[in-house]
Amino acid sequence: MPESTLPKTYDFSTVEERIYQRWEQSGYFKPANDPRKPDFDPTKKPFVISIPPPNVTGELHLGHAMFVSMEDLMIRYNRMKGVPTLWVPGTDHAGIATQLQVEKMLAKEGLSRDAVGREEFVRRAWSWKEKYGGIITQQIRRLGASCDWDRERFTLDEGLSRAVREAFVHLYEKGMIYRGPRLINWSPGLRTAVSDLEVEYSQEQGTLYFFKYMLADDSGDYIPVATTRPETILGDTAVAVHPEDERYQRFIGKKVVVPMLGREIPVIGDDYVDRSFGTGGLKVTPGHDPNDYVIGQRHNLPVISMLDQAACVNQNGGAYAGMDRFAARKKLWADMDAAGLVLKTEPYMMSVPRSQRGGELVEPMISTQWFVAIKPMAEAGLEAVRDGRVKIVPERFTKTYYNWLEGIQDWCISRQLWWGHRIPVWYCQDCGEMTVTREDPKACTHCGSARIEQDPDVLDTWFSSGLWPFSTLGWPEKTPELEYFYPTSVLETGYDILFFWVCRMIMSGLEFTGEVPFHTVYLHGLIRDEHGQKMSKSKGNVVDPLVVMNEMGTDALRFTLLVGSTPGADINLSLKKVESNRNFANKLWNIGRFVLSMLDQAPQAPEHEPVWTLADSWIWARLQDLTRNVERNFENYQYGEAGRQIYEFIWGEFADWYVEIAKLQLAEGGDRAFWTAYTLVRVLDMSLRMLHPFTPFVTEELWGYLKEAAQNHSLAFSPKQGWEEALIVAKFPEPRPVEGWEEQKVADFALVQEIVRGIRNLRAEKKVAPNKKVPAILAAGDRLPVLKTQAATIAHLAGVDASQFTMEHALEEKPSPAVSFVVAGVEIYLPLAGLVDTDEERARLQKEIADTGAQIERLEKLLSSGFAEKAPAAVVDKERQKLALYKDTVSRLQSQLEVL
Repeated sequence: MPESTLPKTYDFSTVEERIYQRWEQSGYFKPANDPRKPDFDPTKKPFVISIPPPNVTGELHLGHAMFVSMEDLMIRYNRMKGVPTLWVPGTDHAGIATQLQVEKMLAKEGLSRDAVGREEFVRRAWSWKEKYGGIITQQIRRLGASCDWDRERFTLDEGLSRAVREAFVHLYEKGMIYRGPRLINWSPGLRTAVSDLEVEYSQEQGTLYFFKYMLADDSGDYIPVATTRPETILGDTAVAVHPEDERYQRFIGKKVVVPMLGREIPVIGDDYVDRSFGTGGLKVTPGHDPNDYVIGQRHNLPVISMLDQAACVNQNGGAYAGMDRFAARKKLWADMDAAGLVLKTEPYMMSVPRSQRGGELVEPMISTQWFVAIKPMAEAGLEAVRDGRVKIVPERFTKTYYNWLEGIQDWCISRQLWWGHRIPVWYCQDCGEMTVTREDPKACTHCGSARIEQDPDVLDTWFSSGLWPFSTLGWPEKTPELEYFYPTSVLETGYDILFFWVCRMIMSGLEFTGEVPFHTVYLHGLIRDEHGQKMSKSKGNVVDPLVVMNEMGTDALRFTLLVGSTPGADINLSLKKVESNRNFANKLWNIGRFVLSMLDQAPQAPEHEPVWTLADSWIWARLQDLTRNVERNFENYQYGEAGRQIYEFIWGEFADWYVEIAKLQLAEGGDRAFWTAYTLVRVLDMSLRMLHPFTPFVTEELWGYLKEAAQNHSLAFSPKQGWEEALIVAKFPEPRPVEGWEEQKVADFALVQEIVRGIRNLRAEKKVAPNKKVPAILAAGDRLPVLKTQAATIAHLAGVDASQFTMEHALEEKPSPAVSFVVAGVEIYLPLAGLVDTDEERARLQKEIADTGAQIERLEKLLSSGFAEKAPAAVVDKERQKLALYKDTVSRLQSQLEVL
């Protein structure tokens, strides 16, 4: 195939969509072993990932780009390894997030959820989902995600809703689900409970209010108390002091009066009180503070809730009833001031609880909710990680997992929303009993009355997403998919949802299927800006992945995220890095153009068996070493390091060295040209295979051209198994054991590289024009035989005039004037007459002698210490060899100095 058929430049904007469509239409995203097909082989172990379902309302951000790139890499690698792979895609109904969006939409029409009613609200939520729900999945496709889209699921679809029902009723029947009053986090704007995990605490400037809690005995005594939320005084049921606090010990057991309400409440002694904070007196409001709630339970205090669902003061607030919480705070404090109860106020930095969704101030409130008694499930979840059935990568997050599950509280699963899985509980208006069933009941199961009403609450979104790995495969039905693809293999996600989602999946998997849902949890880090700052709209440092992909291509973004990542560590993303990886894609394309253009210089078949050059042997050895390293890094989840090494090999070794030498070898024609072309094709083919999971588009496109050109030129250029249909399903390079010849070849070529680099550096220092050839003289010692065979290579790569290039074992007389340097005992002289400043050259040699002398001193000190006795003999020997080489170098440099 003539090189002209390969476009001059790689245009990702025309390639990506075309290639993605071809992959999908060809069925490459489907598992190669399907339990519903006649050729199914149940003995083949699959590799399965359940996608972390993005919110159906969402739009692509860098967190999505990270997990999609990472999971697609794992899937593509395993697919190329011949493992049947399945990546299940889908989206989450995202209760609170979606409800917020629909409420905003209604507000624009001057409506509210109460105004339209539940049925109409849910209808509008579904139409919102139909309109916007596909955006995120289209954007995930843009990233090259090779999911089996025919298996796409949604957490509110029929099958998953059935799974949710089954899970709820199963737990209820086991006595693990109960309903009761508890202190929860209340979001007044959303009018729903939110879980502890959905509350974010921010440090904000507030006020500490100091006031008098007057004793009820009219003695005029008082306990000074400080609070950051004066309005909650209306719900106080005690004042607590430390039992050993001499200031207040005498008041324990007496009564004090709630300001402005006149209610009498006890003074109690409790070790929880911090004597050094505020005044040492603590108002106790069990209905509005989690710590006070615990104190209240210890002392059997009544629990008074003084706020309603809209965070306005309720009937328990006396004259303040009906006021907004902040208005009540202002009025109550003014009234207390007028009554002489105020001591002082002072600024105070406080930890403020805000809702993750919308950022409003969350109120701890007593509310009747549904809970899961989670401790038995948590114990099973702990055991699964302790005994190694689930491995967490990186390992340091195992401790975090243990800490959270060991201290877990019962899980509040009800939400006062309208969008979500409605709780499958019906209340009978005649007998007052509850009916809990898998199917919607027609009548009360206790008395047969038809007057039943379903609980208005919905389940926490995490309840349904906790079932994701098995509900998406058909559970609770025993489907062929569940039988074969479950448990899944790896759960890959950000470390920030280890508790929200990962723990819940492990606990649910064990509870409902008796098996762990995956064997490995791989946690990636958060993506920060180039300075390590968290990305936020307010800082203006948010990077939009869609903009980056439109400007620089998907491969460049993927490669930057993947190579920049190590398990569990945050990544600093700079657009300069993405740009340099776009340049890498272009470099790869240019290498391909060169290889394809060179094939015509080679005959279609060789006449003899190959006689490999040093460069051929070196590139094969380096390629095999790379294959082994990539395999090892993949097995250890060090994907970033694997990608970095592939990059270094392609650019720094194949392109910079072998491709340049190949030009010379091809020009020789005959068998030399054939085996050089063969090497170019095979090395490029294997490099593209290894790179494909990282940068799927450019590699697939280039590989297609390479395959066609190679097939047209010679069957001998084919891989052993023949050329596959497409790179996405091509065989990943298998590591081969070291054969023994590699080390010497790599060492010999390294010497050539050092000599070439040295000459290039000297040319640059002396500002010799790039096209000007220079004479060179080498005193090569016992390396002479090897270097003689490489004379043409060195001359070609270093810009040496081949007609003035001499190599000797040793020189009787040093060339003068000349610049010189020493590499591994080989002296190199460049007689650059007229271009050399003798004083400068003398200073350079003196510096090199001093630097090498310092190394000699360091090694002599090391070898005369205890190191020589304690270290392994091979290590000591290596250091001695280094010392001998340094001494030899100094002696050669000194003789060069003498001739100046």
